[in-house]
Amino acid sequence: MRLSGKEASFLRPGLPGTMGCATLYTGKPFDLPELRSRVGERWGVLERMHQILEPPSRPTALSGHRWAYAGPFDPAAHVTACTQELRSLLAAAAVRRLPADRPPWQLLVSQAAPTGEHSLVLLAHHALLDGGSLAILLRLLMDEASIRTHAPKPAQMPPRPRVPVTDLLAEWHASSGRGQRLPPAPGECRPSLTVTRLDPTVMRSARRQPPTGRGATLNELLLSALAGAFPSCYGTLSSRPAGSAPLYARVPVDLRSTNEAHRLGNLSTAVRLPLPVDTDSPADRLRTCQRLLSAVNRRCQAHRAALPVLDGISRAAPWLTTALTRHMIQPDMSTAVCTAGKWRGGPSHLHGRRLIGVTALPPLPPPGTVNLDLVQYADIYTLTVVSHLRPDDSQLIADAVTGELTTLAAMSTSHVE
Repeated sequence: MRLSGKEASFLRPGLPGTMGCATLYTGKPFDLPELRSRVGERWGVLERMHQILEPPSRPTALSGHRWAYAGPFDPAAHVTACTQELRSLLAAAAVRRLPADRPPWQLLVSQAAPTGEHSLVLLAHHALLDGGSLAILLRLLMDEASIRTHAPKPAQMPPRPRVPVTDLLAEWHASSGRGQRLPPAPGECRPSLTVTRLDPTVMRSARRQPPTGRGATLNELLLSALAGAFPSCYGTLSSRPAGSAPLYARVPVDLRSTNEAHRLGNLSTAVRLPLPVDTDSPADRLRTCQRLLSAVNRRCQAHRAALPVLDGISRAAPWLTTALTRHMIQPDMSTAVCTAGKWRGGPSHLHGRRLIGVTALPPLPPPGTVNLDLVQYADIYTLTVVSHLRPDDSQLIADAVTGELTTLAAMSTSHVE
C-alpha cells in the first residue's frame, strides 16, 4: 500500500524521523518476558504495528515508498532493555534511524534512574505513527485498559468538509509565505536535546493569565513563551526592520474524530502561526497567541478538505510531495514546531507499577529549526526541546522558555496580591 502524502512527508533526507514517548514508573524493575507478553497480546492485533517500509521499486519521481506486511512482529526483537538512563537514551534516539528490516518501532526499558524510577520508551518513525498514536499504544498497555480479544474494526472516515475556495486559498497563503530564519547558518547546526521538569506551582499560576480572561491553555503558554524566548536567545530579532517577514511556528492539531479516537497512523495536521516576537509584554504576547490559536479549529477545516486531494496527487506524482516537503521544512518557512497536551485518563499502572510521569521526544527537526513538546501528567509538567541549531541551543531555549513562564506566573501572583 502506497504511503499517504502526510506519511511520505516525514521521509526527509538526512533526518532519522524517529519520535517517541517515555513513561516513568515507580516500583521494581520490569520483567522483560512479562512485558513482551503484554505487548504481543495488546499490540499484536493492530495491523499498523506489523507494517514495514518498502523503498520505491522505480525512480522516486514515479514510485514512492509502500507499506508492506512481512508477518507478525517479534516481541523479543522490538521490546528490549538498554543500559542508558532516560535522558541519554532520548538524546541518542533522536539522531538515529530505526532498523529498516522490521516494523519501524521499538519499546525500550531504560536503565533505572538514580532515584529508583523505571522508564519505558516507545520509539517509532513518524511516517508510521504520530504523537497521538504513541499515547494510544502506551495507554493500551496499562493495567486499566480494556483487553482487546480481536482486531478492532476500521474506523468510519468522517465526510470531507465543504470549504469555500477562498478559505482554501487563504490557508495556502498563510501556510506557504516565506518568513524569517534564526541564526546560525545551516553549516553550523548541531543536534541538541534538553528535558526540563517545570515547576507545577509556576504552571498553575501561569495558566491563570491573563487575569481578566478565561486563563491559558498549554498550547497558548508554550507558543507565547517561545515568542519571548527567541529574542532573548537571538538578540538580532529585536532589531529587525519594521514590516519584515515574521518568524513562524507550527502547532500540530489532532484531526481524529470521536469515531477515530483509537485509530493509529498520522491523523494530524500542523497550522502555521506568526510568533509575536516584537511584542514586549509577556501578557500581550500571550493574548496575541490566544487570538491566533482561537482561529485554529476554523483553519483546520481547510486542512481536512485539502488532505484527501493532496493524498491523491501524492500517489500519482510522488516527486511533487518530495518537492513540497523540501520547501515547507526550510527554516524560513517554519522555525519551530510547538506541541503541548495533557496525558488523558486517570491514574495508570503497568504490571502494578504506578505511572508518575510522561516525557515526549519530538523528532529531530531540519537544520536551523527547533521542536518543543510540553506534556502534562497529573501535576507534572515536562518540556522537551530538540534543536538543530548551535550546539547546546536546546538548553538555552529551554531555560528561556522556563523564564518566560516564570514571569507570567509572577504577574498572576502580583495581580492576586
